[in-house]
Amino acid sequence: MRAAFERANYNPSSLHAEGRRARALLDSARESIASSLGAKRNEITFTGSGSESDNQALLGVLKLAPRGAHVVTTAIEHHAVLAALDRLKNEGFDATVLPVGDDGIVEEARFAGALRPSTYVASVMLANNEIGTVQPIPQFAAIARDRGILFHTDAVQAPSWLPIDVRELGVDLLSLSAHKFGGPKGVGLLYVRAGVKIAPLVSGGGQEFGRRSGTENVLGIAGMARALELAISERPAQSKRVAALRDRLSAGIRASVPAVRVNGSMDARLANNLNVSFEGVDSEALLIALDLAGVAVSAGSACTSGSPEPSHVLAALAMNGQWRRGAVRFSLGISTTGEEIDRVLEILPPLVAGLRTPGGRGRGDGQNEKTNRAPLEAEK
Repeated sequence: MRAAFERANYNPSSLHAEGRRARALLDSARESIASSLGAKRNEITFTGSGSESDNQALLGVLKLAPRGAHVVTTAIEHHAVLAALDRLKNEGFDATVLPVGDDGIVEEARFAGALRPSTYVASVMLANNEIGTVQPIPQFAAIARDRGILFHTDAVQAPSWLPIDVRELGVDLLSLSAHKFGGPKGVGLLYVRAGVKIAPLVSGGGQEFGRRSGTENVLGIAGMARALELAISERPAQSKRVAALRDRLSAGIRASVPAVRVNGSMDARLANNLNVSFEGVDSEALLIALDLAGVAVSAGSACTSGSPEPSHVLAALAMNGQWRRGAVRFSLGISTTGEEIDRVLEILPPLVAGLRTPGGRGRGDGQNEKTNRAPLEAEK
């Protein structure tokens, strides 16, 4: 990104030499990203975020659909998908929101049974941002394709941990956000399979093949392309290493803390995600206690942190209120070390025990505020 700033920090739509340099860099980044995803260069549309990509996918294709068209999605989608569907329902479209099992997975037969002759598009996320569960997207996409239905997947959480080839997945539309795989914030992309018609949400100069107007963020896109290359090259080794640390953390928590449960399947799960509920503990209080001890965790999606509403993802798992109130998500990353896992396992049991004591605060002592922070929370 620094090199791009020095060489090509110009408008790529300009015809002067500096603009042509920016265009060349933009084209090179598009080619790199397309190659990384198994796509064609004209199938990649650059956006400002994963949320925009989700909205562009659903609102864009349904702008061209007959009124009353049907959409299928799941109860654990990101708010960017669910809020877009609420908007569509207000505009006369119909939607089916599928439940998930206790493991956080949608049954294939339930997905197939929800499709109708009027179904225009289905949207199922590849991997969940709160509980990390991975859906069988190739099977769902094949079912939709056989019935002539468009299929979109929110794959924002996946690039650092799962293979993403749009042809192997069989999807028509796929959303990504750069900061989830080590790129800069404020830039994302939408894969649109060749032949799929989609209306722009932003009108103007007709950039991005007419799908998304506005001067492209050349520096951010250059950073996203390089980050995706690195994520893919490092994924085999890093996903194995981080999954081992996650399993060590999970086993250590269950061995040292009574009355806990892991939320979501441990088999079909992202390597870096561990969502655990502690019975009789308020997650916000535990989050504060861990924060004072130098460990950053989350009580839900970082996109809705500060919201008083309970997690819709945990609610979809049919958990009782006590388990939902005590849920904490540990997000590991490529910088996470075994020493940091050991530190968490050292400080967590007494903190939980303290919070379970009547009137207990479980915040540790002031000395903990001076410790080095363990970067277990990826959603900054």
